[in-house]
Amino acid sequence: MYVAHLSLHDFRSYPNVEVPLDAGVTAFVGRNGQGKTNLVEAIDYLSRLQSHRVATDAPLVRAGAEQAVVRAAVVRDGRTATLEVEINAGRANKARINKSPLPRTRDLVGLVRTVVFSPEDLTLVKGDPSDRRRFLDDLMILRTPRLAGVRSDYDRVLKQRNSLLKTAGLARGSAREGALATLAVWDDHLASIGAEILAQRLALVDALKPYVGKAYETVARGASRDDAEITYKSVVEPVETTTPSVDTLRQAILEELARRQKDELDRGISLVGPHRDDLLLHISAGAERLPVKGYASHGESWSFALALRLAAYDLLRADGDDPILILDDVFAELDSQRRVQLAELVADAEQVLVTAAVPEDVPAALAGARYHVKAGEVTHGE
Repeated sequence: MYVAHLSLHDFRSYPNVEVPLDAGVTAFVGRNGQGKTNLVEAIDYLSRLQSHRVATDAPLVRAGAEQAVVRAAVVRDGRTATLEVEINAGRANKARINKSPLPRTRDLVGLVRTVVFSPEDLTLVKGDPSDRRRFLDDLMILRTPRLAGVRSDYDRVLKQRNSLLKTAGLARGSAREGALATLAVWDDHLASIGAEILAQRLALVDALKPYVGKAYETVARGASRDDAEITYKSVVEPVETTTPSVDTLRQAILEELARRQKDELDRGISLVGPHRDDLLLHISAGAERLPVKGYASHGESWSFALALRLAAYDLLRADGDDPILILDDVFAELDSQRRVQLAELVADAEQVLVTAAVPEDVPAALAGARYHVKAGEVTHGE
């Protein structure tokens, strides 16, 4: 699978741009602020309907425009399909395949699969649990696109339940009794949907573990595959080491909701569910296992972040089609040895898209087509 052509209309800094592409490596070279990352961001957006740079869609629409359009010709097994998403700031987005509208925009998710390496990847190691949950959920949905709907349903239930908790916490007498009766219904919804997400995350972490160890051994100097470890930490305890059933998890969530109800009513927020979980990252220090956050050096942190992305790539690759690899200004952040290692690891991917400020930032192993990006102009060059 690869993108053969990219068209943007009023996306980010581009009123209109057409970029022909091919399998193999393509590098977009230009100083910061010239628009090179916008190009690869658009392709990643087609994959996940989310940006790896911003949390909302509004910044994706060019200033003064009402909507943006991202369109790509995608080749898979010799067949070409045109995928398109219309981004409407403040209104529902629309998606099309070969000009035919899709009933739901999220039906586009997973038709193109991308793995993005970027300077922001350090937040996977040093950031909040929400960054690691997003990493898991994005990968989970790329592997099983129907889970985009499950996650959306969970977000809706969580929002409704939080609103009810605020109301119930302030209510008195019969009004409080009524609110608590309604809360029991939302508890059941949250437990049912949350259990499915939790089961999927647990299975995903089990599948990722060997890939993370292998990738860390490759990118960290002198490391072995046993030096990096990931484990899933749930607020629902205990979670069995073998993957528990969805029904078992649902019951565990319900029991924890009952136990924490007073705390939730006092605070007006949901304290139980997969939205409170974390992916724990550990490295070996002699005989000890230490959390990466707070204990790892800068180089070790980068190695772990790269290992997570490489593991995601290898897992998706094992599922079937090669995902499109996007290396967004990542080489400027790495020392020379990690540059070479990463470049050699990904050079044989079906399609690799690289952004770099200067030509020297693109490793020799990733020689290929090159575009120069300056002030929103994209020109093919040597």
